Parts: sequence; structure tokens; C-alpha cells
Amino acid sequence: MFYVIAVCLLLAVGAAASAGNETQILLDDIKKFRELLVEMPDSLVDIESKIDGLIDDKEVKQRIQEFRKKFLELPGEFFDLEMDVTEITCSGKGKDVEEEEEEGEDSENQTEECGLWHLGMNLNPADGHIMDYTTGWSTGTFIGSSENALSMDFLDGQVWKEPADFIAIVRHQHGVVDAVKMFKFKHWGISLLDRFKDMDPGRMVVTSGGPIQESIADDAANLSDDPIFSVGGDLAFNWISGDNGHRIVMTEGFLAPLVTVQDVSEDNTHGLGNHFSCRCKTNTENTAVWKHEISNIQDCPWPRCQNQRMQGTDHGSGSSLKSGPVYGNYAIFVSKDAVSFPEPGFELQPEIGKSC
Repeated sequence: MFYVIAVCLLLAVGAAASAGNETQILLDDIKKFRELLVEMPDSLVDIESKIDGLIDDKEVKQRIQEFRKKFLELPGEFFDLEMDVTEITCSGKGKDVEEEEEEGEDSENQTEECGLWHLGMNLNPADGHIMDYTTGWSTGTFIGSSENALSMDFLDGQVWKEPADFIAIVRHQHGVVDAVKMFKFKHWGISLLDRFKDMDPGRMVVTSGGPIQESIADDAANLSDDPIFSVGGDLAFNWISGDNGHRIVMTEGFLAPLVTVQDVSEDNTHGLGNHFSCRCKTNTENTAVWKHEISNIQDCPWPRCQNQRMQGTDHGSGSSLKSGPVYGNYAIFVSKDAVSFPEPGFELQPEIGKSC
């Protein structure tokens, strides 16, 4: 079915590209079609929910889940095609463009500078608002204001819905980059909203090969237990174990084991956007006392350990959740085409870089 869709698309754009700038027309048509594909999994989620309520056949339920996952992968395949065309457009190598050698060199330099980063979320663990596992991540609800986007908790609902192929986790001090890790998603063309909505079963390792860029300021402090910068590995989303849920974790941190039964709650996984008492696959909490925004890397399982170190004061009143120093704000930027992220010392803005 997917290949039939692809053939139909290519026939349509082939006809449309017969006049004007053929490369740009092709690029625009591919982008529009890919954006339609991004919305399709939402409709399938509604269908899946209705099937789940009416039919008790596990095989049928499994088939609709597999079908939805295939649709989630399809935008990434089309984004590969879009990126190829974009590269040709940026470098001025389209078949309808003939340039002198010097102009070609200018286009090549422009290609190297292409790439836009957009701020999707900012976490301030001491602003009085708790961005825990159940808040914002899987709904895309706007949180905060653009005026305080890099100083308070913030979620840009529009950026959250945009297809993303690269992600940067940036620790910053009052808007100045302190440390950054940039990753390339394994599956392209999928929005953060769709990635964080995929909670059943969750536990998605969304990158591979580790960060493609890691930059830390020489004077950066509190690196021994930072949830992102003290450990290696890849990014994992929606790490669920029993009634524990964690939106972003590093795979080489302390994680509830993959091989054990997921109904075991150890309270020993730590990262960004956490909860120790939620119905995590449906994004609802059992009680608010165990929600917390940022927790540091530590080996402190329940019930042996009663002193779990949080960053800041944005956490529930659970007896083992202990307030601690704020290491910085943590910003999440996404991009479709960036090749790097600005180094430490750079002053952040909600939009960074330039398009081709």
C-alpha cells in the first residue's frame, strides 16, 4: 500500500513540475504530502482506541498497532527524499541552474550554513511549575509564554507537532549555552508529539550511535550526576516500569532493566519529565506527590533508598524526593536539516540558524 502511495505521489509531482522551477515545485509537493502522512497516525490512534473498546481479539489489536507503527516510519522515508532535493536546491546543482565556478563555491558555503533549530521545550526545575511525565509531553499543549521561553517552563505546541530529524538537549545558564548534546533520530520525519504519544509499550531508544555532537564549557559545573551530561549512550523516550514513567533518559544511566517484567517499580530511573506513581501508558497520574521534573543520576532504588536527589524544588511532596541545586535550565531544540548546534557561550534564541 505504501508503495502505491509513493507511486501516486511521484506521478502527481511529475506533472506539477513541468513548468517553473521544477526542483522547488518537487520539494514543495513532497513536503506537503509528508505533512499529510504525519497527521495520519493520529487518526489511526482514534481507530485503535475504538477497536480496543469493541473487540477483544488480540490478533486484530496487534495488526492495527503494527499498521500505525508503519505509518510512523513512512514520513521519514519521504523526508530522506526531501533532504536530497533540498541539498540540490541549496547548493545550486539543479538541472535547470548553470553557474560559474565561483558562484558554485558560494552555494556550497551556503549549504554548510543551512539549518534551523526551533525551541520545543524549556525546563526550569525551580520556577514553581512541575513539568513531570504527565504534563505536556504527549498532548502538545502550549505551556508558558514566548517572553519567558528560556527562563521558565515552556512548551511550543506548534514546534512539538513539526517533523523532527535532529534533537539537541541544551543545558544553559540564563540563556547562555553551558553544555549541549545533539542527536540524529533513527526514524526521520516524526514529530516530538507523535514520539511522546507512543507510550504503549513505550521504552523507545530513539537515537543510535550516541550524540553526533557533544560540547561542554570548560567551566561547566555539576557534571558528575547530571541526567544528560554525566552518562553516555543514546536517548530513550517514555521509559516505563510499573507505575514509574520518564520522558527522556540516557541509555547508560540507571534504567529499569529491559528484560524484567515492566510491572516492577524501582523508583531508580532518572531523567527529564518523571513520575513515580502514574498510569504511564495512558498519561494519567495516581497521585501528584511523586511527580518531579528533573532527577539526577544515582543508584537509589526503592525501598532501600529514601533520599533521591532532585534538581531544584519542582517536585511533589513524596517523602524520598529531596530538593537540590539547580544545574541550569534544560532546553530541547529540534531541526530538520541542521548539521551542528552552537557551542558553549552562545546566547540562545527560540529560533537559531537560517534556512536555505
